Amino acid sequence: MPERHRLGPRRDPAVDRAVLDAARSLLVERGYAATSIDAIATRAGVSRPAIYRRWPSKAHLIAKAVFPSVDTGEVAPDLVAEIRKVIAGTIQLFGSAEARAAMPGLMSEMRADSSLYQKLSARLDTPTRDELSGYLPTDAAPSRPGLNPDTLLDTIAGAALFAMCIRDIDNMDGFAASLEDLLLYGIVGARP
Repeated sequence: MPERHRLGPRRDPAVDRAVLDAARSLLVERGYAATSIDAIATRAGVSRPAIYRRWPSKAHLIAKAVFPSVDTGEVAPDLVAEIRKVIAGTIQLFGSAEARAAMPGLMSEMRADSSLYQKLSARLDTPTRDELSGYLPTDAAPSRPGLNPDTLLDTIAGAALFAMCIRDIDNMDGFAASLEDLLLYGIVGARP
């Protein structure tokens, strides 16, 4: 007899993968608005109830499909390396075709559903903000209020989101270098 946990039978990870893969491919093909639960279920070969047992809404499913956990386990040796790591990770996060298709719709959904924002924030923002805070001086002078992990991550994520999802840039390496130059030399002083 299959093992049961307190919420019922164990979920089949193959169904999860099929649904997430279907969601990603439909996003790229059709965009956020036209990627429906019905279309995802049909593409994945599962039922609507199977999807709703796993995710409470289309937005939650899309968020899971598009944005994996950001914890790389990589420890940067200093602030400069950490900034570079966060810029590269953020550009990678928003640079995929799936994320570019999903973000306009997800942003609207997050405004209406605070639980969606909280789940995404816990998986994406909070770990990165915590990492950044470990590299920033704790005794920052009042004249340097920008040395704050929230403002720093908001600047990186906002710039990457706008560049990837609104401007739809293709030169991600050039954008990363430009953002890095702007942030690093505004934080640590003149370029060596």
